[in-house]
Amino acid sequence: MRRDPSSRPVVVAARRGPIGTAFHAFKELTVEALAAPVIDAVARDVAHLGPPVEDVVLGNCTGPGGNVARICALAAGLGHGVPGVTVDRQCGSGLAAILLAGNAVAAGETDLVVAGGVESASTAPLRTRRGTAVPYERAPFVPAGWHDPEMGPAAEALAAARGVTRERQDAYALLSHAKALAAREAGRFAQEIVTVGGRDDDQWPRPLRARSLARLPAAFVPGGTVTAGNSSPVSDGAAAVALVPESLRAELGLAGLRLRAGAVVGCDPALPGLGPVPAVRRVLERAGAGLGEVAAVEIVEAFAAQVLAVTDELGLDPLGADAERVCADGGALALGHPWGATGAVVVTRLFSRLVRQGAPAGTLGLATAAVGGGLGVAALFEVV
Repeated sequence: MRRDPSSRPVVVAARRGPIGTAFHAFKELTVEALAAPVIDAVARDVAHLGPPVEDVVLGNCTGPGGNVARICALAAGLGHGVPGVTVDRQCGSGLAAILLAGNAVAAGETDLVVAGGVESASTAPLRTRRGTAVPYERAPFVPAGWHDPEMGPAAEALAAARGVTRERQDAYALLSHAKALAAREAGRFAQEIVTVGGRDDDQWPRPLRARSLARLPAAFVPGGTVTAGNSSPVSDGAAAVALVPESLRAELGLAGLRLRAGAVVGCDPALPGLGPVPAVRRVLERAGAGLGEVAAVEIVEAFAAQVLAVTDELGLDPLGADAERVCADGGALALGHPWGATGAVVVTRLFSRLVRQGAPAGTLGLATAAVGGGLGVAALFEVV
């Protein structure tokens, strides 16, 4: 079904909280304590537009339940008339939430919706199966009989399957931290970060040395290539954006990111890290665009092995010619990986890279994430 161009969803505001390593910077903050200041900041950014926030759509993976988005909307002071819905597509939840919110805008169901994600790994409840006393680490991603690897071993298997060497993984991790440190020093995170829990900067990144990375042992498989140094840390954080229809954006003369196309696809659960490849190809096909036309790419950096396997498949060179296109200010390897939020963090990063830095109208940006259980999520945006 073709939709009215005037109803196409546009991101007109984007914020995130600082990202903290689990059980450290934000170890006592619940999901609503992490998300409420971010939602409030986004709502204030768009308060002058006229329409009220009509819904909040948040990704979350391991929270306490009870409709996290509704709880966070109330905690943000939006009032009891704003409902809220919570999305779980694991590591792609924040981006999937933005796509669902965009669908509501495009369908004419809402004129202003806040969408994003939040994760508090530090305060996530421990879960047990009825009749047992021992908590389990995570719910299964697939039914019995399917291969259901943990994410670390899955990254290791992907590196082996695609020939991604330890040296390349370490080099990419080193570059991610260096980019993020440079971005923070230059103030490029300042406009997107909201103070949370008295903190206004990310707990990471940190200076790394190639020699130190090379000494780290394999983290998941004996003799493997995936280490703590080239993997993202489990983290706490939140991010959110505001979406409005193109007609309202144009009427008010706002700059923003128009959602050109989005996709969620499935892939082999044994190699979930490859999910972004078919997702990216699908959104580009839907938008009638080529990857060569995309100026900025933000991929959730769960593992260096996963990023490099995906970029190799797509024909990108993040260690060389495409270093300034792919995660130009670093990514989850350097900042952290709050599962339910991280897909919204990459959209916030695109907003800062393109809208806040004044990219010309028509510039394209791509956000994508791999998902446990064998999914890929991707979205293509255009500066307007």
